[in-house]
Amino acid sequence: VQLVESGGGLVQPGGSLRLACEASGFTFGDYVIGWVRQAPGKEREGVSCISNGRGSIYYVDSVKGRFTISSDHAKSTVYLQMDNLESDDTGVYYCAAVRARYITNRFCVRLEWDYWGQGAQVTVSS
Repeated sequence: VQLVESGGGLVQPGGSLRLACEASGFTFGDYVIGWVRQAPGKEREGVSCISNGRGSIYYVDSVKGRFTISSDHAKSTVYLQMDNLESDDTGVYYCAAVRARYITNRFCVRLEWDYWGQGAQVTVSS
């Protein structure tokens, strides 16, 4: 199983970035995939996750209305579109996966994932 993130970078407050997580080594539709971030000096936090089999979606309250998660089965890739970025969104963003049909707090909040990517740095600063 391999998860490879791309799309991080430096952006000004109010700007946008799109992260991509390309998955390989497993049946994409059998997995829940999520985005987890870690800000400097803070614990990891579940940002968003999607059930590739069911299409259900979770967002942490702080990103609702600004971030959008989506899944392209043909490319085995999950995207995180991040709009109206704020300085508090700064951190390393990790893609994570677990074989499951439904999203639950066990994955999206308690971060009990089976597989992790290497992370992508997102910096929001003027």
